[in-house]
Amino acid sequence: MGRGDGGDEMWRGGAEAVLDLQPNSSISITYDTFFGAPSDLLLLELDDKLLPQILQNRVTIRGEPDEEAVLCTPAGTYALKYVGTSNSVFLIPPSGPSSNVSDPSPVKVASVIKLAPGVMELVEVAPRLDKLKELLAENPYRPEEDSMEELEEKDGLRRLRWEDLVERVQASDEELKDALKDNSAVEINGYWRIVDEKYMDMVLNMLLHNLVLNEWSLEGFEEDQVLGIMGSDGFPLKIVLHCLEVYGRRVNLNDELSGKMKMERFMEAWMDKIPAGMSAGFEMLEGEVLVENIGVETWIWAFSVSSLPSTPAERFAALFQARQKWEWKDLQPYIRDLRVPGLSSESLLLKYTRRTQPTMDAEPVFSAR
Repeated sequence: MGRGDGGDEMWRGGAEAVLDLQPNSSISITYDTFFGAPSDLLLLELDDKLLPQILQNRVTIRGEPDEEAVLCTPAGTYALKYVGTSNSVFLIPPSGPSSNVSDPSPVKVASVIKLAPGVMELVEVAPRLDKLKELLAENPYRPEEDSMEELEEKDGLRRLRWEDLVERVQASDEELKDALKDNSAVEINGYWRIVDEKYMDMVLNMLLHNLVLNEWSLEGFEEDQVLGIMGSDGFPLKIVLHCLEVYGRRVNLNDELSGKMKMERFMEAWMDKIPAGMSAGFEMLEGEVLVENIGVETWIWAFSVSSLPSTPAERFAALFQARQKWEWKDLQPYIRDLRVPGLSSESLLLKYTRRTQPTMDAEPVFSAR
């Protein structure tokens, strides 16, 4: 291998010359005039599933300067891993306009533009969503915000459009939308916000009060009627709609449970908050509170799944810090939202926990591995 002098006796071929090689044949290679010039050129290894996404320009690289970059398709997130190779990999560009593949010259040479010591591999990973929680928590929506103009006049408040979240959060668009829903975020005048918990409680209590007052069933009611009454009470319709969506599946009790409480005291406080005629079941609190029997007394305290890390290792570490041993019925609400490509909930349990079961009929107990 050597530098070609560009003489008439030598034909410079591109990648086509190598691809067209017949079995048991060979071709000489030489350093291209621009060998080593593209210092930022890297090889990326792809499978058949990802190749169309790359060719159709449907991928983005996301991450800030202090983060490890990820590649995102519309629906998935992939870590970029550099893998060194023991064999030399030559990069040969396509033939230029002056190349003639059919040239009968006896000496054919392929020009190498770069020597690649390794390749970038893509490994599908869970989206990195902890930053989303931090960004949303910085500026919750409060009732005193009458307009977006008033909000924009306030200094130091972070305002997050969809484009801002895409730029700062390492997750695909689909995963980011799911995470916004899981965090009970709502788009208000083009900005993504979470609503202040006390304000949401106030909206919910007034909504339930109106349902009871007007003898509307919780199983089904006219949205327009509810919006009309809540609007006449001065509540923004966007927030009322958001409240209807959120509280169909969860209840926030952190205001009531600033520390451990005896179960009897908690139930009394909870029932006092529920409008007359309404009923509540303890299953509504799954993933929001923990219960512990100490002697003959039962204690309860706030422990919300929404406050836990989104990565499996950190999630299980937080769970076992809060409680050394977990029964499955208590543990399941705190891990069912974990999404790791290629790993089921059972696989996560095998990786991060030890399971003990004294008898076949006993409830399995999980501890840290």
